[in-house]
Amino acid sequence: MGELDQSPAHRPLGARIKGYVALTKPRIIELLLITTIPVMFLAEQGVPDLWLVLATCLGGYLSAGGANALNMYIDRDIDALMHRTEQRPLVTGVLTPREALVFGITLAVVSTLWFGWTVNRLSAALSLGALLFYVVVYTMILKRRTAQNIVWGGIAGCMPVLIGWSSVKNEVSWAAVVLFLVIFFWTPPHYWPLSMKVKDDYARVGVPMLPVVAGNRAVARQIVVYSWIMVAVSLALWPLGYVGWFYPLVALAAGGWWLWEAHALQSRAKAGVTGAKLKEMRLFHWSITYVSLLFVAVAVDPFLR
Repeated sequence: MGELDQSPAHRPLGARIKGYVALTKPRIIELLLITTIPVMFLAEQGVPDLWLVLATCLGGYLSAGGANALNMYIDRDIDALMHRTEQRPLVTGVLTPREALVFGITLAVVSTLWFGWTVNRLSAALSLGALLFYVVVYTMILKRRTAQNIVWGGIAGCMPVLIGWSSVKNEVSWAAVVLFLVIFFWTPPHYWPLSMKVKDDYARVGVPMLPVVAGNRAVARQIVVYSWIMVAVSLALWPLGYVGWFYPLVALAAGGWWLWEAHALQSRAKAGVTGAKLKEMRLFHWSITYVSLLFVAVAVDPFLR
């Protein structure tokens, strides 16, 4: 039975609830919260108001969840053809496109109102801007048209940093801008290794991710370039005076290991290594650890100054 023919009676309530949760992409949102909460500690130079933290995290989850639901609604045609997305709720028919659309729009509206009511208007505006950027600029305009899609589309994923800072200070400072740029330069070398792994999926549906339109050597070279810029930017917080001694030590150690892995991937790509021996996912997995360590250091540093 096709997804449009399935009535609620034929779709168990438990499965539908799980489908709605899946629309929000919870694993991705976990990463967004990792970059939001520590910035609030840095902005406060200590422990921020815990209700404010809860309100900001809930608003961020609702906003990002709405953006992800709308992304799945728009991309449901190619999701059905890609192995890595073939179990998404709109592909399996657990939810209908109309349900996903209504759900996504509802979360967008509720999250914006929530931020405006419980946090401040600046955070509400930044949240809505991030959602619209991800849905319109990345999903609808960039993703299927340019290999630079993840570079510029990644701006949406940088916004939680600004939201975290603005929720405490009701303004955006240079510290927030620096951390925004860290995530901006982190996103391509974080995502390109995964794209290298599943490039056949993207090629099948005509999405021009960089590994689809360029060889492994070219992709690895770009990964190294972005990695060096990311590490350099991450260290800018120290001379600007926003952190003490702890953060730069963590940034140097974690960044150094990242650069080791990035150059190792480049060496394997230059040698013509392909398949499992390329080990591109090593950098992908480390990238998540790296950003977690870096932002934990952001949160801890104010207590050690």
